[in-house]
Amino acid sequence: MENNSNFIRTIIKEDLESGKRKEVITRFPPEPNGYLHIGHAKSIVINFGLADDFNGKTNLRFDDTNPLKEDQEYVDAIKEDVKWLGYEWEELHFASNYFEEMYNRAVLLIKKGKAYVDDLSQEEIRQYRGTLTEPGKESPYRSRSVEENLDLFERMRKGEFENGAKVLRAKIDMSSPNVNLRDPVIYRVSHATHHNTGDTWCIYPMYAFAHPLEDAIEGVTHSLCTTEFEDQRPLYNWVVSECEMESTPQQIEFGRLNITNTVMSKRKLKQLVEENYVDGWDDPRMPTISGLRRKGYTPEAIREFVKETGVSKGSGVVDEAMLEHFVREDLKMKAPRTMGVLRPLKVVITNYPEDQTEMLNAEINPENPEMGMRQIPFSREIYVEQDDFMEDPPKKYFRLFPGNEVRLKHAYFIKCNDVIKDENGNVVELHCTYDPETKSGSGFTGRKVKGTLHWVDAKSAIPAEFRLYEPLILDEDADQNAEADTDEALENEAEGKTFLDYVNPNSLEIVHGFIEPNMKDVKAQDKFQFFRHGYFNADPKYTTAEKPVFNRIVSLKSSFKLK
Repeated sequence: MENNSNFIRTIIKEDLESGKRKEVITRFPPEPNGYLHIGHAKSIVINFGLADDFNGKTNLRFDDTNPLKEDQEYVDAIKEDVKWLGYEWEELHFASNYFEEMYNRAVLLIKKGKAYVDDLSQEEIRQYRGTLTEPGKESPYRSRSVEENLDLFERMRKGEFENGAKVLRAKIDMSSPNVNLRDPVIYRVSHATHHNTGDTWCIYPMYAFAHPLEDAIEGVTHSLCTTEFEDQRPLYNWVVSECEMESTPQQIEFGRLNITNTVMSKRKLKQLVEENYVDGWDDPRMPTISGLRRKGYTPEAIREFVKETGVSKGSGVVDEAMLEHFVREDLKMKAPRTMGVLRPLKVVITNYPEDQTEMLNAEINPENPEMGMRQIPFSREIYVEQDDFMEDPPKKYFRLFPGNEVRLKHAYFIKCNDVIKDENGNVVELHCTYDPETKSGSGFTGRKVKGTLHWVDAKSAIPAEFRLYEPLILDEDADQNAEADTDEALENEAEGKTFLDYVNPNSLEIVHGFIEPNMKDVKAQDKFQFFRHGYFNADPKYTTAEKPVFNRIVSLKSSFKLK
């Protein structure tokens, strides 16, 4: 987090200076029920960054207490994402490794009269809980004796009861103004195979009970989470205290990261994957870290973006353009410049020798001269963009049209003389002439042209596929409108709309064109700036030795300005 001041840093600093804490231990605790997204990146940067700033340590812990939703695939993906972002965890933990201790702590609560086995159904528990304005009603099973509760809880563990038949609830206060303290369920029966513990257990702790215990067991000093857990902090502290944990972690909440035109609910992202709206969790249109990586984002850009959004209690919506700004800033010095024609139109330079090819020199990256020079072949036939020609152009159109002259980047002036069409009247070829006196770098000053076009040599160009992306979700506040009781959300609900109604059917366009021959050995994840088109990444999923596939990371320009 470098030296950016924020309220969490202030708390940690005061804790250390006062002697309340002797060291800083944080943790990143994802549930392995999906892939990490850009919102998780904020938590990763905050937890690892703050610990690093105070010479502390950060553990990676998988909160794997729900076997029905978790999978080893997600565990492996999360590890890869954390490492790719540039962080190394001190220790690797699984909540499931603490199941025995959690069970024993639950037994302790029963013995203290602080927990009881309840036979109410899930729906009945919900009805008994009350509302934000009305107190809850005590379960008829709340008065069971300690002995009966111990016996029933042990039988729950032995597998004598079906799913949903019984739960273990904390005995706190059914009239508490904080609904989370109205005898929350802390264990449920679930006859399901766990990815880590197999069939050893058929009862599993609830997250709200397990999480504070995990933090305390690991000696976490500052448990950093997003503000939706703020109402659960009293329960967090209750569990740590009543379970008589030796270590007392402190929960601190910060505002979550929301981005325009993006949903970051794992449930919704999973729905997009399972219903084939996208090409897997790593689809470049997804806000997942693996999707951003495949699209071509760099870990440096993501880290700088997260740091710039800051740490506060508020959960504002950040313009997606801000994230794009940071990837441009990172790539402008790193990415080689090159030319790619996405929608090719052949140009024959009729006065250029048929059997001649010359090599033109160009800087690999003008903003970083240390990257050296590249050579570009030029011959009689080239490809330009279809969009760079109009037969009947409007005023102030400076590209190719009959009788007009333009500059070819790094090459010569050419003038359009003839237009060749097919039987349907479509333009398929242009015949032009070039002026050999106008070679780029020659110092020619005879006349000026207003248009400069990119191109590739037709004889040596390499076929390539280009994937161009637009936002997947057309609703700027999709995440907020789906979760909050806003007027728009209520209106959508009344109309039966879901976030899927805002999926952009034109979020992916695939075109086929050509790239310079010096890119013949392109490898997956190689990044380039294609002149006028933007920054592109060689897709690791589809790029082959025979045909590279490029994802457009971002366009070259944006109206976004960093304040």
